[in-house]
Amino acid sequence: METTRQNKIARLIQKEISEIFLGMTRQMPGTLITTTIVRVSPDLSVAKIYLSIFPSEKCQELLDFINSKTVSIRHDLAARTRFQLRTVPTLTFYKDDSLDYIDNIDKLLKS
Repeated sequence: METTRQNKIARLIQKEISEIFLGMTRQMPGTLITTTIVRVSPDLSVAKIYLSIFPSEKCQELLDFINSKTVSIRHDLAARTRFQLRTVPTLTFYKDDSLDYIDNIDKLLKS
């Protein structure tokens, strides 16, 4: 059960991370990165960020690139949230494959 504070911080991080990725994807045409879910730990020190990446063929390549840039993304997030957050949580990025799962279920139901 998440507290109200965790939910507020998760929504703030989701909004700001989405803006950061919007700027990054402008440099990479044909790529779309969506922040689907953000989960913040109870002590507010770790944020798990789930990303939906399109096209899915480039998913692992882009996820590796994002994980290599975690420090700079965290720095950008700190600059954007300096008046709302005292400390910025450690960011960990994961692939959100729920759309692929839904697509697979639809294919199975149609056949």
